[in-house]
Amino acid sequence: MDRARPRLSRRRLLKGAALAAVPYPLLPEGRAGAQSAAVDYPPAEWQAASGSNYTVSHRPGDYTVDRVIIHVTQETYTDTLAIFADPQKKVSAHYVVRSADGHVAQCVHEADIAWHAGNWSYNTRSIGIEHEGWIDQPAYFTDALYEESARLTAAICAKYRIPRDREHIIGHYQVPGTDHTDPGPNWDWVRYIRMVNFA
Repeated sequence: MDRARPRLSRRRLLKGAALAAVPYPLLPEGRAGAQSAAVDYPPAEWQAASGSNYTVSHRPGDYTVDRVIIHVTQETYTDTLAIFADPQKKVSAHYVVRSADGHVAQCVHEADIAWHAGNWSYNTRSIGIEHEGWIDQPAYFTDALYEESARLTAAICAKYRIPRDREHIIGHYQVPGTDHTDPGPNWDWVRYIRMVNFA
């Protein structure tokens, strides 16, 4: 019976003790925090939301992901990232797309539940994408923003086998019980869905 258990040599024990004594920040990147910085969408930059602003999960195992929800920040890109990082705010999205160049930041892992829709059921089943700008200022909806957001949405749809249509790619205003109006009347849905389908 004892033969089934692996035996620890003195050398292995000493090695483990030495490793345990190393301060966490000094461990090689592969051991210290590399997992938290891994992005689900390779072109994105990791900009972590506070752990107080989302729910840890194991999607799609825990919940099926079958929607992408499009938002407009009503803030600048930088301020949006600061809001998501503030543990007092109780809000987050999986991604934020910058207006000027379409740069994408990931704030919450897709496996986790971001608090973006204001409806728990929709949060559990969706990926939230925020877009820098204001709903009444269409100049923020640049070609770069549309292009990079469409690529991101297409990648999400491919990964989770989400149909690339308006039933599954929705605006925040379409979430039951919401009082939000984003992305607003200046968001070009026809253009966006076409771009998602050709990305």
